[in-house]
Amino acid sequence: MTGELTGQIAVVTGAGRGIGRALAIRFAQAGCEVAAVARTDGQLRETVEIIEAAGGRSIYVVADVTNPHAVQAMVQSVQADLGPIDLLINNAGRALAIGPIWEADPDEWWLDIETNLRGAFLCCRAVIPEMLVRQRGRIINIASGHALGPSPYFYSSSKAALLRLTDCLANELTLQEAGVRVFAVSPGMVETRMTEYLFTSDAGRKWLPQLANVPRGTTDRVVELAVLLASGSADVLSGRFIQIADNVLEMVQHVEKIRQQGLYSLRLHKLPEPNRP
Repeated sequence: MTGELTGQIAVVTGAGRGIGRALAIRFAQAGCEVAAVARTDGQLRETVEIIEAAGGRSIYVVADVTNPHAVQAMVQSVQADLGPIDLLINNAGRALAIGPIWEADPDEWWLDIETNLRGAFLCCRAVIPEMLVRQRGRIINIASGHALGPSPYFYSSSKAALLRLTDCLANELTLQEAGVRVFAVSPGMVETRMTEYLFTSDAGRKWLPQLANVPRGTTDRVVELAVLLASGSADVLSGRFIQIADNVLEMVQHVEKIRQQGLYSLRLHKLPEPNRP
């Protein structure tokens, strides 16, 4: 256990496998007591067993993050078992609506939106009141670089919305002088079950053939970025979208320029106004 975050309580959604499991394990190594959250009991058990075998403390809570009652019950359960929540990592994600809008299944598309956006909203809504009381807390939303440019599938729409949610929430918390910080993070193209579906499904092979040639990385860089943000070293960047290739400590040094120019956030860029007499 490295101890950067000793004594903190972390909730990681989508923690049954992939990036979520890696985040839960790394936060436990950093000294957190970790609540692993997902919909699948068996996968969560495995995550907790890995953490406890390494000497960490963890619990799991089976919950659907798109259900407000389930999310509220999950937060209450974590608070009862571990204590007040210091860190929320909104990692639960879904990407099954593949193809152009005239062929995409509308129900699958909406489920993607519900998981990626509504899920993060509900979890934030459930943990922030206690964070406001304690005047402390950090939230990390796992987003995607696909939110920034043209993308051939609608996962990018939900992740772009997640960037705006992060931005708006950070502004609201700043106005409250709440001591609560929120960030959006892109993990890059990591080899997980979700990304494997994009490469190997019939829809993926038809509509996303270019992804087959995209290098897939590991979870190492995103988990270290998450721990850095959770440590408080980059609190001045609250509301910003940070990718794994970004030099966070350099960003901190240039925070005034970032704020003035609206860098590392979604903004509409327009032609300059014509000169007027």
